[in-house]
This record gives sequence, structure tokens and C-alpha cells, in this order.
Amino acid sequence: MLDEPSNPEPLDGLPLGPEMPEEPVELPAATDAPAPAIVFKDVSISFSGRPILEEVSFSVEKGQTLCILGRSGVGKSVALRILMGFLKPDSGSVRVDGQEITSLNEDGMQAVRKHITMVFQNGALFDSLTVRENVAFPLRERGGLDESQVQQVVERLLGLVGADDVENLLPASLSTGRRRAVAIARALAAQPEVVLYDEPTTMVDPIIARRLGGIIQRLKHQLGFTSIVVTHDMRFAERLADIVLFLHQGRAHFFGMLKDFLASPDPDIRQFLVLDEYELPKR
Repeated sequence: MLDEPSNPEPLDGLPLGPEMPEEPVELPAATDAPAPAIVFKDVSISFSGRPILEEVSFSVEKGQTLCILGRSGVGKSVALRILMGFLKPDSGSVRVDGQEITSLNEDGMQAVRKHITMVFQNGALFDSLTVRENVAFPLRERGGLDESQVQQVVERLLGLVGADDVENLLPASLSTGRRRAVAIARALAAQPEVVLYDEPTTMVDPIIARRLGGIIQRLKHQLGFTSIVVTHDMRFAERLADIVLFLHQGRAHFFGMLKDFLASPDPDIRQFLVLDEYELPKR
């Protein structure tokens, strides 16, 4: 069982004038607004001549959570792989913290991946390492901490995701939900600014899905992460999303606030919501 930690410890310590004039002074308008954390502009990609994404555009501000919604096969996870540099779009622009990444080579993407990390569906944990060793791995790779500091950070991360009681087990012995919780802890150990979640509730029961949602919510509120969550689970999205991207037939059919998505009269959106309600009863 994936236990939801109570009162988790914040991770803030993680090595992560003159007199006024009588007349009012008109200040110049600010010109250097901070760049969004993520920007997709007119991104298209095809596999074997089959369009997957067609001129998709969206942006995510720092600290926001975007949920990418849509039925299976509409390119939700492809968007995450483009962000990580695992796939190159056929056309369009992708910016991470103001930097264009579509033209970067692997060395350039390695630098980008120090700021953006992904939690895969299968967890992508090292099978030969214990849970504790998996979470410690990126800390040791990054360097700058002695072993006692590494272990302190690992303990805090495992406590945050409710997996401190399985720290000495191998990933193969864990449930799907537990593996995903450990994968989140390992992703945090890399001290990212943006975290991508690929279908975190797939193949887990509703109770575990709710607890995973609670973990992701807590990370946003305690650590201020920018997050992109790919899901087809509307209940999960309602809990997490600030903004929504709804992909339909490879296109950005809707991009905007969650409340506007839920209230949309668009027939394709209504059908998605009705089918989701039918398949996934309220928890």
C-alpha cells in the first residue's frame, strides 16, 4: 500500500529610502517579463507519414501545472518526448525557459535535462539497485554532497512520497504505484525546475491514483515546480490542473483554464467528458 505521508517536511533546504517627490513620477513600463517555462509553437511531427501532432501550440508559466488530455493515440506522450529531446519535431519551435531546443545536439540537451526531468509510466528504475540507491543515484552523479548529505536528502525524498518503508527493497518487488512514487523521488533528486509525468495513474487502482495525485500536488505547493501531466483521467486532471491542453486528432483542440474546459459546449470535449465519466466513476 502506498501510504500518504502526514505532515511531510518541507524541502526548502534541499541543495537545490529617500523622501518621496511632491509630484508623482511616471515609471517606465516593464519590458523584460519572465519567459514562460515551456513554449510549443506550431509543432508538428509525423511517424511513417502519419501525422501525430499538427501545428500544436501551448505555453506553461513557471509554477503552473498543465494537464494534457485526450484519448489514446493522440500524441500526448509524444509532446513530452519532444520536450526531453528524445524526438525532434518536423517543424515548429520548442522553448524551455526561453531557450530554443529543437536545434540542440545531445550535449546541448543534456544541459537542458538538468532543469527538466520526466517520470515515465514504467518508473524507469534501475532493477539491480535498491530503492534507496535509485534515489541516491542522481545526487551522486551531480556531485557536491558528501555521503552523509546524500543519505539525508534521500531519506527526506522517500518520506515525502511515502516510500521510506521500502528503501531497502528492489524495484521488482514493489507494486506499480510504489514504483511510480519512488520514480518521483528519484526525479526530485535531480533538483529539476520542470517535472513531466507520463500517465502516472495508468494501471493503478483509484486509491493509489488519488495518493499519487496528492504527492504531485504537494510538490507543486511546497517546491513550486512547473509540471506537465499527461493523462486521460479527468478526475486526476481536475485535482491538479491550472490549465488544460486537449488534443484531438493530432491538434490542440482546446488550450486554456480548467474551468473553461469543463464548461465548454464543444461536442468533442463534451463527448470526452461523458465517456470519461462513464469509464471512471467519481472517487
